[in-house]
Amino acid sequence: PPAPRPPPGCVPVFPPSPTLYSLDGSLNLLPPPRIHRNPAIMKPMKPLKRLQLAIPDQETPVTNFLTASGTFQDGDLLLNQKGLRLISEQTPETSQSHAQPPDTKDLDLQLEDLETIKVIGKGSGGVVQLVRHKWMGTLFALKGIQMNIQEAIRKQIVQELKINQASQCPHIVVCYHSFYHNGIISMVLEYMDRGSLADVILQVKTILEPYLAVVCKQVLKGLIYLHNERHVIHRDIKPSNLLMNHRGEVKITDFGVSAVLASSMGQRDTFVGTYNYMSPERISGSSYDYKSDIWSFGLVILECAIGRFPYVPHEQEGWLGFYELLEAIVDQPPPAAPSDQFSPEFCSFISACVQKDPQQRMSALELLHHPFIKKFEDKDIDLGILVMK
Repeated sequence: PPAPRPPPGCVPVFPPSPTLYSLDGSLNLLPPPRIHRNPAIMKPMKPLKRLQLAIPDQETPVTNFLTASGTFQDGDLLLNQKGLRLISEQTPETSQSHAQPPDTKDLDLQLEDLETIKVIGKGSGGVVQLVRHKWMGTLFALKGIQMNIQEAIRKQIVQELKINQASQCPHIVVCYHSFYHNGIISMVLEYMDRGSLADVILQVKTILEPYLAVVCKQVLKGLIYLHNERHVIHRDIKPSNLLMNHRGEVKITDFGVSAVLASSMGQRDTFVGTYNYMSPERISGSSYDYKSDIWSFGLVILECAIGRFPYVPHEQEGWLGFYELLEAIVDQPPPAAPSDQFSPEFCSFISACVQKDPQQRMSALELLHHPFIKKFEDKDIDLGILVMK
């Protein structure tokens, strides 16, 4: 039976949870497992699709982003150990159109139902763990973000949570559930079992044009969703934020949260994003829009084609110095695909992405209809072959 609720006006006091660590010494985001559940008597669960997110009634706020019982609150978003809820002024009928599928409402996912397998990623803001649901055996990626009270970071986290909550795009990594517990925001994400595009580049060195066209088409559809439907600038398009699975699907993840966290923890606060792939207008401090993502996308695709970051001279090992790189991006002509190695369509496609003047760059929607993409549309290209293990 559910625990009794405290009388109105009372703040429940809970004993502090111990800090948990994995065998490798990394922070374990999962609370102690529940031992009273018996899988043999659990009712059958429907196939996992998307999880309905909900938390109890709103508690009395004690700060502008935390409530007395430890709920993270920012505007119309509420998040705690039970899950996430968006509060809006929409009618129930209107808001239901953006809700999760109704047949998944009864699927109860909690942090203690997940067991850690291994850490699959680390960053300045937290870790990403591969976890498994104890009863279903389903694999997820559990992304943990150490909270920070800086407003810019908080707003960026809220943006990612809202995008994940409402996303209906097959080219965006699915977020099944979100939690706030012990100062950590945890997101239960779709596990992309072939890693990132950066991992693929390390394995295959270069990617041929037919496969690149398939990658481009999927990423562009994700960008069209972000730019045209969600009206969001990603700000951190790079190989490690484009994930792949064994079916050859490519999906966008990490809507700038890690970049903002990194910026707040000792790096240059004037930049939000990864410097290497940052557009000239962002580096120079000018205003920027969705076209800044197109510049980053163009550099990523060119890197996949030539097997190295475009601003590193072919005969030079390593990277340019930090300021040398920024100067090169702002002052030098943009990189280009070698015309003696690539088709005219591909060279034109890259050029359309990396124009120094953002007004001269094509949009994601325009690029989706570029001759390079159309050239391979009727071909049967299995991207899964590229990422076979």
